[in-house]
Amino acid sequence: MTEVTYYTQEGLDKLKEEVHYLTTTGRQLISKAIAEARDKGDLSENAEYDAAKEAQGLHEAKIAKLKNTLANARLIDESKMDLSKVLALSIVKIKNVKNGAIMTYQLVAETEADLKTGKISVKSPIAQGLLGKSVGEFAEIEVPAGKMQFEVLEISR
Repeated sequence: MTEVTYYTQEGLDKLKEEVHYLTTTGRQLISKAIAEARDKGDLSENAEYDAAKEAQGLHEAKIAKLKNTLANARLIDESKMDLSKVLALSIVKIKNVKNGAIMTYQLVAETEADLKTGKISVKSPIAQGLLGKSVGEFAEIEVPAGKMQFEVLEISR
């Protein structure tokens, strides 16, 4: 059974772009590499040809995986999101109770996660602990460093 993944419009567009690139330009580049390797002689002892064919297999597997992800991708209408609770695609401002540090994260699909831009996977321990919480509630989350307690300060989209 495949898993449905929720995306922002930006994340869905990036996924579609990557599939398009891999199925057009990517396939052309691999085809060219195979042709060049084939021109170098005996295929039974041609390591370059074997490597190019292996790269082609990996490339096609990646395309298949991305197409499957795209087929099970769902776009979330952010205008209809409930802002009273932390949900997928929510932007949540939290405070670390222990040290007072304030952080803002957007909970996104795994493929969109990028800590540098403040996007964390909904499958991460912090996101899992925050899901369903409302402003003012506390979440005790088990992280590799131990248990941490966060207060939800603000939820937006």
